[in-house]
Amino acid sequence: MEIIEQKPTPKRSLKRSLIVLIGNVLGIYLISFLGLGVQVHQFDDIILLVLFISLVNSILWPILTRIAMPFLVFTFGFGTLILNGCLLNFFAPLFEIEIQGLAIVLAPIAMAAVTTILSAIITIDDDSSYYRVVLKDAEKKRKTEIKDYPGVIIVEIDGLAHEVLCEAVEKGHMPTVKEMIDSGDYNLRRWETDLSSQTGASQAGILHGNNEGIVAFRWIEKDNDNHLMQCSGPTKVPELEKRISNGDGLLVDNGASRSNLFSGDTDNVIFTFSKILNIKKLYNKAWYSVFSNPSNFARIVALLLADIILEIWSQIIHKIKDIRPRVKRGIAYVITRAFTNVFMREINTSTLIGDMMIGDIDVAYSTYLGYDEIAHHSGVRDNDAWYALRGMDKQIKHLIDANRYSPRDYQFVIQSDHGQTNGATFTQRYGETFEDFVKSLLPKDMKVFAKMDSNQDNVAKEYHPFSRKNKKLEKEKEEEEELGDSEVIVLASGNLAMIYLTQWSQRLTYEELNSYFPELIPGIIGNEYVGFILVKSQEHGDLAIGKNGIYFLDSGKIEGENPLEGFGDNIVRHLKRTSSFEHTPDILVNSFYDEKADEVCAFEELVGSHGGVGGEQSQPFILHPSTWNVSDEEIVGAENIYRLLKENLAELKK
Repeated sequence: MEIIEQKPTPKRSLKRSLIVLIGNVLGIYLISFLGLGVQVHQFDDIILLVLFISLVNSILWPILTRIAMPFLVFTFGFGTLILNGCLLNFFAPLFEIEIQGLAIVLAPIAMAAVTTILSAIITIDDDSSYYRVVLKDAEKKRKTEIKDYPGVIIVEIDGLAHEVLCEAVEKGHMPTVKEMIDSGDYNLRRWETDLSSQTGASQAGILHGNNEGIVAFRWIEKDNDNHLMQCSGPTKVPELEKRISNGDGLLVDNGASRSNLFSGDTDNVIFTFSKILNIKKLYNKAWYSVFSNPSNFARIVALLLADIILEIWSQIIHKIKDIRPRVKRGIAYVITRAFTNVFMREINTSTLIGDMMIGDIDVAYSTYLGYDEIAHHSGVRDNDAWYALRGMDKQIKHLIDANRYSPRDYQFVIQSDHGQTNGATFTQRYGETFEDFVKSLLPKDMKVFAKMDSNQDNVAKEYHPFSRKNKKLEKEKEEEEELGDSEVIVLASGNLAMIYLTQWSQRLTYEELNSYFPELIPGIIGNEYVGFILVKSQEHGDLAIGKNGIYFLDSGKIEGENPLEGFGDNIVRHLKRTSSFEHTPDILVNSFYDEKADEVCAFEELVGSHGGVGGEQSQPFILHPSTWNVSDEEIVGAENIYRLLKENLAELKK
């Protein structure tokens, strides 16, 4: 076992304290100057109030947050703004200052915002005071002796391809990751996803070692009354976890799950969707690190508001420059982007730091959603995407810095679950939706149900703190009724589409499809934006069919041109595995892939997409400690990432 040396205690930073004082004073003055509910007679009074409040907070804040912790957690932190504002409002009259109305909330945000801006201008990135407070509280919560073997923090950057990471490092967007690679202490590896290159399949494989049966982001179970199963939804994900879990998940042995789709078989969860309906699981002592400082959550809100402004500005710039491909982003996305790129990012990092300071957790897994969400809408290599990665790199730095003070050493793994591939959508290229295209190849009287909406192939919207779960449950019930009446169901998962003919409970063969719907298969493969389809032949087994050729997957024979050319060396293996699943569609459709332009076309309205094959969407990465025992063989499939992590976690405890 590795003996853990005594860590230094974080020092108080006089320079940082001075910046906080100036920022708080200017923040209150700004609200007063703008006439937003603060009345001040003399500027000196603000200085005295801030000094007094700083003293009061040092004494009262730990007590208040401990008492009010359930309220703060169940308001997703926004209760801290009210609590902080009430303290200001209570003591302000002593200094002839009045704080009224919205200023109770605006004043703490302004104080934090100005402090953040000043810190950036003066390039102060010293969080030692924050670490000091969190560590002090952690010492009270620590129940056991410090373990003499290192723990592991696994950071997942959702949707970041290996090549895009390398480019971000080369361009200077991710200096912390560059330092990790250059130090020789970490090895960077590319790995390959399964055919379903999306979070549901990848996290099932990584966190539970099992993603069998996950055809795509969503699929139909014909033998189960056309039940729609998908890797999101308040009832679907818990059901899916029951199917894939054998009780030996990645996090089962003293692990923590932070903002993931699945739990990895731990009950120590925050924003973990498989257990999100259990309201008791939301309350977790790790939240304290978010509220340990009265200005910390206000800083998060200030950053969130800044990100909203940046997104609005980005939409304007994209339109002025006519950047293409481009999709409509809208107001709802503005909030979603800020929530994923800032709110959840900061919550993840704060709670992970809390875990590290206590030092009991052996392994924590946390998903950061910001890059994936932004790349979907702005593009894989857009300036918005680089901005998200710069912010992500800072989070990694905060975690590494926290390791200097945590009582126990932690090792780090930085990885992604899949990549993304850019390209104009099917609708933009062809002029009509894929749903309408399929309808045109079928008898006009057939009832068709389609679910092709964008922004559902990731977990972002499911974690929105203001989402209405009851509404989602009602929508699921309405969909089930509509599905029951449908004869054809068309679904999308990035550049992968699925067609189910639901008048038959079994999967139709290639021969049956041609007999019942003679125009369907020729019409689909004849479309210039379709790469290939996967069907099952009664005579020949699994077939991959393209415009000018057929790949007989069982025998390896190719008739005409190879329809799988350019889709990777392991594509046959992936297709045969997917075809073996119980609920594989009658026709699985993958879009074309332009190797020169590195483009696919999503069947959803997304600029960057993933879900099928073609380009970087299937090529995520893992950055792991160089001391780990990892084979030089290529890593194919998320289940092998589970094995890699599980084996090395066990090795650390020896």
